[in-house]
Amino acid sequence: MKFWKTILLAAVTLCVVGTATDLAAAEDESAFSTTLQDITRKLGRGVTNVAFGALELPLKMYEVNFEEGGFAACTYGVFYGLCYVVEREIVGVVDIATFLVPLPGCRQDPNEAGWGYGPIMRPEWIITPDKNYYNFVYPSSATMN
Repeated sequence: MKFWKTILLAAVTLCVVGTATDLAAAEDESAFSTTLQDITRKLGRGVTNVAFGALELPLKMYEVNFEEGGFAACTYGVFYGLCYVVEREIVGVVDIATFLVPLPGCRQDPNEAGWGYGPIMRPEWIITPDKNYYNFVYPSSATMN
């Protein structure tokens, strides 16, 4: 038990020191503000993925039903959705565990290279305005046609 506490303390210390040097490198206040927003967004994205990752199952079943039909949705759609549930949950845990640290290949723009606080998985959020079936989250007037 003491070993795991030591490992946890070392990991937290490493994250704090790494973030402090990253934030100290920011030359002006706007860069600090942007970094703080990115950190907050990453943590929020991780919590959302962990809390609502199970929504991938019905969403993927609906997508398969729309594209391939009911039998495919009941078989392939279930397995397809379960894979996405597992992926979404793991990505959420990784985002929560590393929200203070930028990760390689995680830029906001997927065409850029380097380290960043961007999403590991695309789409970034489970329900987007494009995938807002039955106006479940976004009202129909808020979506762009």
